[in-house]
Amino acid sequence: MRIALLGQQKFGKAVFDAFVDRGHTIAGVFCAPDKPGTPPDPIKAAAESRAIPVHQLPTLKSENARDILRALKADLGVMAYVLQFVPEEFTAIPVHGMIQYHPSLLPRYRGPSAINWPIIRGDTVTGLTIFRPTNGLDEGPVILQKETPIGPDDTLGGVFFERLFPMGVAALLEAAELVAQGLGSGTAQDESHASYEGWCRAPESRINWHNHADIIYDLIRGCDPAPGAWTMLNGKKLQLFEARKHPVRRFSQIAAEVGAVSKLGERSLRISTHGGEIEVFKVKYGDGDKLPAAQFCAAQGVAVGTLLGA
Repeated sequence: MRIALLGQQKFGKAVFDAFVDRGHTIAGVFCAPDKPGTPPDPIKAAAESRAIPVHQLPTLKSENARDILRALKADLGVMAYVLQFVPEEFTAIPVHGMIQYHPSLLPRYRGPSAINWPIIRGDTVTGLTIFRPTNGLDEGPVILQKETPIGPDDTLGGVFFERLFPMGVAALLEAAELVAQGLGSGTAQDESHASYEGWCRAPESRINWHNHADIIYDLIRGCDPAPGAWTMLNGKKLQLFEARKHPVRRFSQIAAEVGAVSKLGERSLRISTHGGEIEVFKVKYGDGDKLPAAQFCAAQGVAVGTLLGA
C-alpha cells in the first residue's frame, strides 16, 4: 500500500522503518515544524534519506494541507504520534482513510498524557488502541486493542519504552493489514466508560507530602522520567526519580515528620509519609543535572529531618 505517515520523534521513526521493512511505499511524511535550536526530527531525517517528501505544516486544517495529501494518492494514512489537530476532511482523503495509535485502552484515558495517568491512578493494566480518528478527541471507532499489565513498581518509562512502544508499532502494522483485507471499519467506543485526562505537566506532578504513601509513589513512578514528580527544597524545585515504597503499619514506626528526610543511605534518601517511606535514588535539583540521591544530599547538606515541600 501507499502510506501517508503522520508522526514524529522516535516512535514515528520506528513506525516509518516498520512499514518500509514490510514492503509498503511511504508516499509522504507529515511531521511537526522544526523548533529553533533543536536537531531535525528522526522521522524527517529518515524520510529525507530516502528522498521521500516531508511536509512540516503549521496546521493540517487548511486547504493547502488537503491538497498536499491528495497529491500523494495514498491508500492509507497512518497516525503514529500526532499532536496537531487532524480534521475529518483530512483523514478521509486516502482511499482507505486513516488509522491512529493511542497509548491507552480507549475510551478510558482519552487525552495527551494517556500513559502517565493509569500509573498515577494506581491501575494494574493499561494498553493501546488503534482506531479511526474523528473530530472528537480519541473518540473514533476501534479497530484493535492490546493490553499490558502495570506492575507495582513500573514507571512511565518502563511501560512505554519496553511495552507500549514496540507493541504500538506492531499493532499499526496489524491494523493496516486488516484495513487491506476490508476488516478495518472498527467498532464504536462505549461512551459510558469514557474518561478524559489533560496534560500531566508541572502543576499535576507536584507532590503533596500529606497524601498517603501509595498516592505519592504512584505519582512519582507515573512521572518518571517525564515530567518528573517534584517538591520544593530551599526555594528550588527538586524532582524525584527511581523511587521505591516501604510501607509501615503504624506511623509511630517512622521517626520523622511527614515530608521530612527520615534516612540517608549509601545510594538513596528516604522521606516519611502517611503509610510508609519513599526511597529515592535519583534527583534533579533546579536547573542542574540528574544526580544520585546520596551525592546530591552530600553536596546540598541535606540531613535527616530536612523538610521537603515548604
